[in-house]
Amino acid sequence: MRHSSQQSQLDGVLLVDKAPGMTSHDVVAVTRRSLNTKKVGHCGTLDPMATGLLIVVVGKATKIQDLLMAEDKEYEGTICLGATTSTQDKEGQILEQKPVPELTREQVEDAFNAFRGDFYQMPPMVSAIKKDGVPLYKLARQGKEVEREPRLVHVFHHAITRFEPPEIDFRVLCSKGFYVRTYAHDIGQRLGCGAHLSSLRRTRSGKFDLTRAVSFQQLKEGPVADLHAAMLSLPEVSRLRGV
Repeated sequence: MRHSSQQSQLDGVLLVDKAPGMTSHDVVAVTRRSLNTKKVGHCGTLDPMATGLLIVVVGKATKIQDLLMAEDKEYEGTICLGATTSTQDKEGQILEQKPVPELTREQVEDAFNAFRGDFYQMPPMVSAIKKDGVPLYKLARQGKEVEREPRLVHVFHHAITRFEPPEIDFRVLCSKGFYVRTYAHDIGQRLGCGAHLSSLRRTRSGKFDLTRAVSFQQLKEGPVADLHAAMLSLPEVSRLRGV
């Protein structure tokens, strides 16, 4: 057995490099089992398709969950031009396909530049926002679409890191509440050929990055002492955040 039946008293932050094909809730559930503690949460949902940094808060660290969730985030992703989907990413059904014109890098840069600084973004139906207490993604599964309020978001910086249409790799530094799938969709609309998000990796959240992250495999199967050693204490978290 990895631990005794007695609940351990742990307080701190564990940085996890989420693997594809699992939910953020799955990571929390495995953390509870691996650390033998009930008080566990996460800071900012990652879709099952996405990989990368998931901040897991344990014990008293759950009290600063909202603070950590509110910080800016950095992502790396791939946009696939020429097809829009029901979820705005590769997991959804293709709604429309269009030929991809001969685009220059400058034209694509112009489309990215249209979404920088402050602007409004329409949350996708496949999101955790609730309507009358029900998450939108559950309504979407029932084939329902409801009215949503646009949200003010902010892009601080972006970079195109690979330009090989129909695929474009990018990096974006954005505010809390930003939907990267919608960013990809909207850029495709601006270019006139449609697009969806085909890969996504969160590389940073606030002052935290992947350098001290444990893999999901380590979280699930590694020695519990290694997980304890990887945890950031509350004083460490305060120092990192400059508080």
